[in-house]
Amino acid sequence: MSHDTTEHSSAKTGPRTERLTPLELYSATARRSAGVVISAYSTSFSLACRMLGQASRTHIANVYALVRLVDEVVDGVAREAGLSVAATEEALDRLEAETEAALLSGYSTNMIVHAFACTARQCGIDSTLTRPFFASMRKDLTVSDHDEASLDTYIYGSAEVVGLMCLKVFLSSPTANAGQNAEVEAAARRLGAAFQKVNFLRDLASDTSELGRSYFPGLDPQDFSEEHKDQLVAEIRADLNAAAQGIPLLPLRAAVAVSVAHGLFSELNTQLDRTSAAELLGRRVSVAPLHKAAIAVRALSAQTLTRLRR
Repeated sequence: MSHDTTEHSSAKTGPRTERLTPLELYSATARRSAGVVISAYSTSFSLACRMLGQASRTHIANVYALVRLVDEVVDGVAREAGLSVAATEEALDRLEAETEAALLSGYSTNMIVHAFACTARQCGIDSTLTRPFFASMRKDLTVSDHDEASLDTYIYGSAEVVGLMCLKVFLSSPTANAGQNAEVEAAARRLGAAFQKVNFLRDLASDTSELGRSYFPGLDPQDFSEEHKDQLVAEIRADLNAAAQGIPLLPLRAAVAVSVAHGLFSELNTQLDRTSAAELLGRRVSVAPLHKAAIAVRALSAQTLTRLRR
């Protein structure tokens, strides 16, 4: 069967006479697919990504799409489709194998994996980051309780490596400054950890009642107290404060985007602090759209002023 793929039509600009190879058209379509995922699943990260330049925005969407795809496998979509735990683990294994193969070849029949692989190969993301991520996601299928060591490993793989993937994108920008990589990497890891801990608290009700998980070592979620909540809120605040030190080291547009995400999760942590432990077992806190917009404006102004004063 033959298809004409030599001309590409843009929804924004109308038909163009630019000639694309079949692979170029496929990759462009894969990137648009990843963009649909981030728009559908996260208004917060979608808002932050709008602060980025086009290339970085596309790369971050590609990273997010794979992370979300894997997360959905283990967080109930496969189960809702009728898969057993064993079948779900097999599906996850196939997805990881497909990702590893695409990192090597630059091609996948799965468009989300293909988009991620294109970004990974261009920005220097490799299996040293994807393998811990898949390992943590696999734990969600078999581990319902954590001790301190296993939780640290889980958070590293499920969140900190995602921060490092995004950092790879930002540092691949032509405007990125050389040096200080250790400091900015530490900040990226702390930000990822903060995001994950916020989500632990936000999702306490569903993790407990729907997924049967407890991420807090030695804690029965039904006995979750104000003291437990206050300790976690303090940990998150410390992570956010440490992460903030790395933001000025990023290229300007990346700094604005990360500052928006940082601001959104700081606000979520404030709301968690104001919400009783008992309430957290029954509802999920969120940031109102107008408040999100205000946070974005403040981040843009603050980062721009910081650069002008240098």
